[in-house]
Amino acid sequence: QVQLVESGGGLVQAGGSLRLSCLVSGGTFSTYAMGWFRQAPGKEREFVAAISWRKSSTYYADSVKGRFTISRDNAKSTLYLQMNSLKPEDTAVYHCAASTVAPIATIRDEYDYWGQGTQVTVSS
Repeated sequence: QVQLVESGGGLVQAGGSLRLSCLVSGGTFSTYAMGWFRQAPGKEREFVAAISWRKSSTYYADSVKGRFTISRDNAKSTLYLQMNSLKPEDTAVYHCAASTVAPIATIRDEYDYWGQGTQVTVSS
């Protein structure tokens, strides 16, 4: 069974940085397209960033473009999200997800597996 476990969340001041990690086990990580989503209280889960299984393509939500960077280490079965210049509106639970059906995916329904999430709180 495929399992995804996020880590690296926390409390940071506006303008600061965090690096999230997502360790994937029980499957073939190098064949999955991967993504990050986030969900703020009272809001729908929204797309943040995605990366193809070959690392050749990435895609970002407009709200994080230029501030966040998605990357992956297939040898370590780990996905990353480097978040810089954080803003209070970035506060949310961040979830990683794996897709077996698309080369790169930005829609929730294209993802098969999800992690439980890690809380990111940005204070003003």
